[in-house]
Amino acid sequence: MSKKNIVQVLLIIGLIAAAWNYYQSRQPRFQAGQPAPAITFPMTTGDSLSLESFRGKTVLIHFWGSWCGPCRQENPHLVALYQKYHPKGLEIISISVERNQAGWEKAKAELPWPYHVLESGRFDGPAATLFNVHQIPSLFLVNSSGTITGANPSLPLLEKMLAEQCI
Repeated sequence: MSKKNIVQVLLIIGLIAAAWNYYQSRQPRFQAGQPAPAITFPMTTGDSLSLESFRGKTVLIHFWGSWCGPCRQENPHLVALYQKYHPKGLEIISISVERNQAGWEKAKAELPWPYHVLESGRFDGPAATLFNVHQIPSLFLVNSSGTITGANPSLPLLEKMLAEQCI
C-alpha cells in the first residue's frame, strides 16, 4: 500500500472516530435500567422540586420548548397520556429549554400538570446538562422505584410502558 493510501485510510479512520465521538457525546446520559439522578429542579415560583419527592409514582421528565415545532406537536399526546394515567400515579415534570419566557408562559398554559421548570435556551441549564440533552423533545420515564425505564421512547412505546407501570 502506498504512503498516500495509508494517509487516506488513516484520515478516514480519524473522521469516523470523530463522528462516533460526537454522536456518543450527544446521547442521553441516562439509559433504561439506571437509577434516576438525584436532582432538584428550581421552579419559577421560587420553590424547588426534588425528583426524590416523587418516589412511589411514575414520573415522565419532559424536555421541550415553546419554540420547538415537534415539541408542540407532541404535547397534545402527552396531555392525553397525563389525563389517562395521572389518576394511576403518573406525574410529568416539564423542563422547558427556552429563549422567550413570554412564549413559554403562553405555551405551558396548554399543559395541565403543575410541574414546570424553565431553563436556558442554550441547553446549558442544570437539568439539560445533567441529562445530556442537546435536542428536544426528549423524554425520560422513571418508575415508582426511581429507576429510569425509558430514554426517549416513541409515543406508542411510552403509552405501553405507562400501561404496565401505572397500575
